[in-house]
Amino acid sequence: MTTDPASPNEYDPTLPETFDSVHATFADLRARCPVAHSTQFDGFWTLARYEDIVNVLRDSDMYITSVRNVVPGSSTTGRRPPLHLNPPEHTPYRRAIDRALSASRVASLLPATQRIALQLATSIVARGDADLVEHFSAVLPVRLFGEWLGLNEAQTEHLASNSRAYIKAWEAFDKPGVVVAGEGLATLARELIEQRRIQPLDPTVDPTSSLLAERDVDGNPFPDVLLAGCVRQVLVVGLVAPPILLGSIAVHLSRDQELQQQLRADRSLIPDAVEEFVRLYTPYRGFARTAREDVTIRGRTIPKDEPIALLYASANRDEAIFPEPDKFILRRPNINQHIAYGRGPHMCAGVPLARQLLRVSLDALLQKTRHFELSGDVRMSGMPEVGPLYVPLRMTPSNS
Repeated sequence: MTTDPASPNEYDPTLPETFDSVHATFADLRARCPVAHSTQFDGFWTLARYEDIVNVLRDSDMYITSVRNVVPGSSTTGRRPPLHLNPPEHTPYRRAIDRALSASRVASLLPATQRIALQLATSIVARGDADLVEHFSAVLPVRLFGEWLGLNEAQTEHLASNSRAYIKAWEAFDKPGVVVAGEGLATLARELIEQRRIQPLDPTVDPTSSLLAERDVDGNPFPDVLLAGCVRQVLVVGLVAPPILLGSIAVHLSRDQELQQQLRADRSLIPDAVEEFVRLYTPYRGFARTAREDVTIRGRTIPKDEPIALLYASANRDEAIFPEPDKFILRRPNINQHIAYGRGPHMCAGVPLARQLLRVSLDALLQKTRHFELSGDVRMSGMPEVGPLYVPLRMTPSNS
């Protein structure tokens, strides 16, 4: 879109942020300017309140993902179903992915997740002082995805290096870097598709085989370009949020040693704690929609096809929905209202796997330490995520 020079810059995500300041900014937007315009990234709108965001997510006929689905956006990485398609075209792709994320499939990945988490936790704790993201929370999801996707060791390393480069390029708003890393992921996607065409696996276990077995709304196999785009989306989509969210959890527990010890002493509390952490530190603010026609929200008119960023992290601290929204409340009565995983047809397909990963990760970290605390300043991510990318921890090992 072309930004009118007179358009207001009511939200600037490029300003320096700290772990706490970003949430203060969201609170200010909710109170003062819940429908805000920004001149950054070629111009976009933001919604800060829970009610407005949920209304958009539920109305997939009016608010679509096929024009813009993230801020900042890039037209250099190709179309990647199901996120980049609207219903009903998106639905067969989503069905194929869901089939390989059944409850039984997620449960089958638990032993591998526990093994990887304990290995990584043991390794990072032995360092004594290290960045949690680099040595633990960014490594675990890649290795888990290698298990889920049936990758060999070389392919898993390829995924690790290219996904790391892709994420860093996005964070730096480095479009040439996004292109290079994105092509590396696309190469892996094409390789995986060809392997599964020659030797398909059980589609209830393997997502690539499931996509190859599925048919589009017209009963045809998925076009090669969209099939490759979907596999590429699967390769990276679950690797961005967990490192940031686990980093936020570590920061919180470093600040609240009493809660850290409570969870270490009774690890049965971890599932409930994780759900509140997910609400409190939702790592997304850039997922976006565009409207098919001009819309008016809270008295402000947003023209059709202009990006609308949905501040999930703000919605999940909305005072109108969550009393004492900035406070950690174990077993919060309405915790199931949080929208960290989205709503509607584009709700995260991997919710059960994400919950399992987060619970196992926190359990392993607590099990392998007697105490941990921050040993320096955290470094924050930029849009479209929100949360720390660098979390230096000083850790005291346990005897287990």
